[in-house]
Amino acid sequence: MSRSAGDHVSRRALLLGTAPAALGAAGLGQGVWARTPSQTLAPLPLESFPLEAVRLLPSPYFNAMQANLSYLHRLEPDRLLHNFRAQAGLAPKGAVYGGWESESIAGHTLGHYLSACAHMFAQTGDTECRRKVSYIVEELALCQAQYPDGYVGGLWRRKEGRIDPGRVVFEEVRAGEIDATPFSLNGAWSPLYTIHKLFAGLLDADRYCHTTGALRVAEQLAGYFDGVFAPLSHMQVQEVLLCEYGGLNESFAELYARTGDRRWLHLAKTIYDNRVLDPLTQRHDDLAYRHSNTNIPKLVGLARLYEVTRKPGYGVASAFFWQDVVERYSYVIGGNGDREYFQAPMTISTHITEQTCETCSSYNMLKLTRHLYARTPHAAYFDYFERTHLNHILAQQNPQSGMFAYMTPLMSGSFRHYSTPFDDFWCCVGTGMESHAKHGESIYWRRANNLYVNLYIPSTLSWVAQQTRIEMTTGYPFAEDIEIRFVERQAPEELTLWLRVPGWCTEPKVKINDQAQPATMMDGYVRLARHWEGGDVISLELPRSLRLEATRDDPDTLAMLLGPLVLSADLGPSAVPWHGQAPAFVGEDVLAQVRKQADGSFRVTAINHPEPLQLSAFAFQHERRNAAYFRRFTPVGWQKHEEERAAVRLQLAALDARSSDIVALGDAASERAHGLTSHESYPVIYRGRTGRDARAGGFMQFALRTAPGPLSLELTYWGEERDRHFKIFVDGQLIAEQRLSGTHPGRFFTCEYPIAPQLTQRRARITVRIEPFAKMRAGPVFGARLVRRQGA
Repeated sequence: MSRSAGDHVSRRALLLGTAPAALGAAGLGQGVWARTPSQTLAPLPLESFPLEAVRLLPSPYFNAMQANLSYLHRLEPDRLLHNFRAQAGLAPKGAVYGGWESESIAGHTLGHYLSACAHMFAQTGDTECRRKVSYIVEELALCQAQYPDGYVGGLWRRKEGRIDPGRVVFEEVRAGEIDATPFSLNGAWSPLYTIHKLFAGLLDADRYCHTTGALRVAEQLAGYFDGVFAPLSHMQVQEVLLCEYGGLNESFAELYARTGDRRWLHLAKTIYDNRVLDPLTQRHDDLAYRHSNTNIPKLVGLARLYEVTRKPGYGVASAFFWQDVVERYSYVIGGNGDREYFQAPMTISTHITEQTCETCSSYNMLKLTRHLYARTPHAAYFDYFERTHLNHILAQQNPQSGMFAYMTPLMSGSFRHYSTPFDDFWCCVGTGMESHAKHGESIYWRRANNLYVNLYIPSTLSWVAQQTRIEMTTGYPFAEDIEIRFVERQAPEELTLWLRVPGWCTEPKVKINDQAQPATMMDGYVRLARHWEGGDVISLELPRSLRLEATRDDPDTLAMLLGPLVLSADLGPSAVPWHGQAPAFVGEDVLAQVRKQADGSFRVTAINHPEPLQLSAFAFQHERRNAAYFRRFTPVGWQKHEEERAAVRLQLAALDARSSDIVALGDAASERAHGLTSHESYPVIYRGRTGRDARAGGFMQFALRTAPGPLSLELTYWGEERDRHFKIFVDGQLIAEQRLSGTHPGRFFTCEYPIAPQLTQRRARITVRIEPFAKMRAGPVFGARLVRRQGA
């Protein structure tokens, strides 16, 4: 995370700033659930307590879990199984769901749902979730039995007007017929990604519900894919892996750990994307403009592979990647990615948009953090984990409806768009179902007679081997006091308790049975070693204060935090349009102008707003428009900024006066007025501007009014678009070809295309058509206009 001078985390920034070499040399990993077959591998330093040992007490996390449980109960397994049964030649028992489950990526939700229900059973003991897991596994086994080779799946593709089952795609790959793009393999939408979700669900069913047959279904499916990859050369495998494959390497590594069958270890090593992973083993940052959630799971898989092999390169790559993403690509809430992609490193301040922070990316970063922490247990890892878990994962779910956000936007005036129960099923709905079923999995960790407390979430812990039961109560993060009580302690030996002190806290206070204790610190923890007894109470106080945190690339782009909470300005209900100017801090000492209110919010007066603004916890502004980042100006700087804005408005007014017609692409009313027709073309919105793209095989077409004299077509693009190549026609005649290759970073830019006079003379309107080259995309185009040429 970025740090300001007032953010007291220098000791951890120093640790992580030098971490890649040290962590890579040590080789890091998580043995949390491993049943590693090799007896030659030393155990990893720490493991988290199983979910079965932890129960949540009332808190925002408990509320999120309950809302999620209600949603899991509402979903019908037979509807999620529709495509699996249909492709196996069995009559479906339920109608297919809408959204992505009615697309070729169908089936990915079933895997997420299996994992979510399995986690929920372990976390709560809910027997309905366990029943659904057992039923789904039985149905999958039945579907699998209809195939001769172990395949089972629900994905499909549309080709030449027909629907092909997913198995056809993989048989083509087996035969060496490979046509891959980042999100398509032989015409199917990320099919190996979907298969990974199914593997993960089966493995979770085995781990958390001990479901009979789950591991057998997974092994037979693994055997099928072993057969698919076996005939391929290394170069052919790399071609296949150009398409998103999720964390498929993690699944095969875990299957090896469960069974000891080295076929699965070989397969896990085969699923290795040299383009992305080789630079990371050399500690080289090559992440810019790569799709975030395509690549994070690959590193989770490498972390798991390290645990079962101890191969140093796997440890180096996973540790360096985490370090790089956290320090150079992450926003204040812990999430990363703008429009799902890593931007250029250290450019957060120029990428605060309504398309930030895909939730799946944070879900997977938290998985990776658990792996790394288990092998090098320093509190800095959980500073990041807590930041993201609290400010992004909790923000993602609306506890009133139980629905999930795909993006968590940070641009001023933006809001979270939540899913519907049965008609979306985005990837982030799937990871959302999982995230809010396992809030207890990372609170408590253990090593021999050492108990680590990393998250301050009200909960109970049962440590059977130590004959110990613990209860933690707290109002944290809204309060500073945490109480940990030994409800039962029968084991006679000494136990060392490690309590994480967040990096922002400089003066923790500790009491045992109301007696003050010295806060002996080690690796970011207060260390308390003694013979504990039932009834002993530890009181931990973590004093909080407001602080400003600047982005790494701009000291004047700031967020405000209180303890672990990111604060944001409330700009009104999400249902009410907002067209205001982004609030900014104006003045030298911003914090001096902040006053705490009776309801716990903060009133800020040093701001460019007609009235003071209220700031409160970002995570809980579920149905509000907000602002999480603020530009800081001196009074003189603010006056100059306003003068520059006024000059831009004058320039736009002059351009409008020269324009014979303007179409706001992406705006439904404007498109209708200009007769827009399209195919494989979609509206977009970015940085508050509407636009439209055209995918491979598609086009967009619209009419514009002409005017006397020489005219030019002007099209506006975002300056960081890459790998776009398209043609521009006027009334069927090619007037230009356009490539977009990221040549205008950080801004929109406009290209002018002069139109031959014979195409506009004596015509009231012209038709503009934009069409991508084969396998390419066009745009997005953020506005089109006909203008009189200057000087004409």
